[in-house]
Amino acid sequence: MLNTPTTWPSPAKLNLFLYITGRRADGYHELQTLFQFLDHSDTLTITAHTNSEIVLTPELPGVATEDNLIWKAATALQRASSCSLGAKIELNKVLPMGGGIGGGSSNAATVLVALNHLWQTHLSDDELAQMGLALGADVPVFVRGFAAFAEGVGERLSHVDVDEKWYLVVRPNVAIATKDIFTHPQLTRSTAKRDLATLLDTCYENDCEKIVRMLYPEVDKQLSWLLQYAPSRLTGTGSCVFAEFLSKKEAEAVLAELPDNVSAFVAHGRNVSPLKETLADYQSAHTQSI
Repeated sequence: MLNTPTTWPSPAKLNLFLYITGRRADGYHELQTLFQFLDHSDTLTITAHTNSEIVLTPELPGVATEDNLIWKAATALQRASSCSLGAKIELNKVLPMGGGIGGGSSNAATVLVALNHLWQTHLSDDELAQMGLALGADVPVFVRGFAAFAEGVGERLSHVDVDEKWYLVVRPNVAIATKDIFTHPQLTRSTAKRDLATLLDTCYENDCEKIVRMLYPEVDKQLSWLLQYAPSRLTGTGSCVFAEFLSKKEAEAVLAELPDNVSAFVAHGRNVSPLKETLADYQSAHTQSI
């Protein structure tokens, strides 16, 4: 598929719950969290070509190409596979930066999965996930493409099927750096570890929510508003908050009540990533063409 543009989704995720169970000697935190994908995505148009150059467009404001996770993922795959091919990668950015719904990590994973197919480098999901972990703790879950219970620093993943609800995701006009939350002295770091069955049968919470609401009044205000309508909480350590509903109609009804200046969207939870489905389609087309 050289010199042929291909289109790949880079989906959002939610942390349906997030508990911090300890802090390691190296400063990283031990977590228990539940990831689910959304059918709401950035889009990457990727064209593989025979020269080794990685061309990324457009440039993200304030982010040098060499610091962009998309570029880092592509060059990491080149090195690991000794591949001499390159690619032009065009990003249509929909997911907010600093929102806690996985935009950058999802972009990196999409590049790894897509170029592994387009370049025919034949790395396994385990190898791609390990490569992705060096780019960010959330990259492996996007690479593997299934809803997952994660432990450790987020790298130990167990496949899990949970209800695919409808979500109203709201992003207050603020970007939050993960480091600022995880280094805060008042962050809860000693939530007791529980088995998955217990966690799934318990009201979901996010240990980072208290700190984020304290530091960012915009997030506190928006979450208080959503809680009038449905169970709602923070996702990850970013600024996005979400409310959960049993139907699209219910979610859209609350969306209609939001002020026009608030950034929000309605999306369906997905236990299988749209990226994994797209890869299967391209693999099937490739097999049929041989």
